[in-house]
Amino acid sequence: MYIPVSIFDRLNTQHLSLPTSIEGLGNEQIKKHPIPDKWSIRDNIAHLARYQVVFLERLNKILSANQPVFEPYRAENDQEFPQWLFKELPELMLDIKSHRRTIVDELSTLTLPELQRVGVHLKFGKLTVIDWTEFFVLHEAHHLFTIFRLVHTR
Repeated sequence: MYIPVSIFDRLNTQHLSLPTSIEGLGNEQIKKHPIPDKWSIRDNIAHLARYQVVFLERLNKILSANQPVFEPYRAENDQEFPQWLFKELPELMLDIKSHRRTIVDELSTLTLPELQRVGVHLKFGKLTVIDWTEFFVLHEAHHLFTIFRLVHTR
């Protein structure tokens, strides 16, 4: 496998912190908006679940097209995101687990030339599949930290 261990390990494990982070919280706490006009814990989880699908779509496009161009993902511009906000928490957690397995399996089978294929991000420029994967785990880590902060904000 050609994906750096530092990326692959985080891809395989960092999302596993989510159930522990929210363990013991009631539905009311998970849906609460402690900061007005900001996402709740549940909204962040819905975003993480939806963004895995977006990542897979982008990955498939990078592998099938010559340097496709992608705008920065914005949930508010995603027509499908509101549907994810209506999913129940257990379904979102299963979606994260299932889609993560698909992402890991797909990335694990790619050849070095495939991992070096490029997709253009309008803010960050030309990114290889490896770069996109690093971007994915960093983005996820940001939301996991946001969830941690929301859990521990009094």
